[in-house]
Amino acid sequence: MGKKYKHLFFDLDHTLWDYDQNARESLMELYSMYALKNFGKFSAEQLVDKFFRVNTQFWYLYDLKKIDKEHLREERFRTVFRELGFADMDLAFQFGEDYVNLCPTKTAVMPGAIELLTYLVEKYPIHIITNGFDDIQSVKIKSSGLEKFFSEVITSQRAGARKPSPQIFEYAMQLTGATPATSAMVGDNLVTDIGGARGHGIDHFYFNPEKLPHTEPVTLEIHSLSELHHHF
Repeated sequence: MGKKYKHLFFDLDHTLWDYDQNARESLMELYSMYALKNFGKFSAEQLVDKFFRVNTQFWYLYDLKKIDKEHLREERFRTVFRELGFADMDLAFQFGEDYVNLCPTKTAVMPGAIELLTYLVEKYPIHIITNGFDDIQSVKIKSSGLEKFFSEVITSQRAGARKPSPQIFEYAMQLTGATPATSAMVGDNLVTDIGGARGHGIDHFYFNPEKLPHTEPVTLEIHSLSELHHHF
């Protein structure tokens, strides 16, 4: 299967960079730094759980273009704190600013990511296509030691379009000199990564480590990154 490919494209968050682990570490540190336990409103675990729920909602709205970057950054933690019964919105906003600065510096990557990229980079040009923001994704990639593996990092800001829009994939093709027929996309999101790639005629490898049920047609489904060694 891998012989036909000349370019490989990866999503970043939840595919290579371990967003959940890095976010959890950051939230725990900030909970302690802000001494939020003293307010008696919520525990660190409640904060983490609420954040993941709210963050998923906000990114869903962002991907649908119903909110912009500024709204996401300004309102995400205000919503988290408000729903946890905490009324100090100024503190919530500052907490969010500190989170945005801290989380991208975390270094956890998905199991098998470094080994896979080390193997692939000897055979293919590897690129990132991400809906994340330029400044944040750049820090993540550098802090986690992933930078050396990628020829191009295509962000939605850089491309002027977000996955699953055909425009971001077309931008990626033009920038890298790739073609849909000789490219493959690896990602964890059935809508943005897999649906986007499929819509542009690109083979798509669905990374589904939690084995979530679905009915979407995919080129291949994998449950660990190490499985890709056998396909490229």
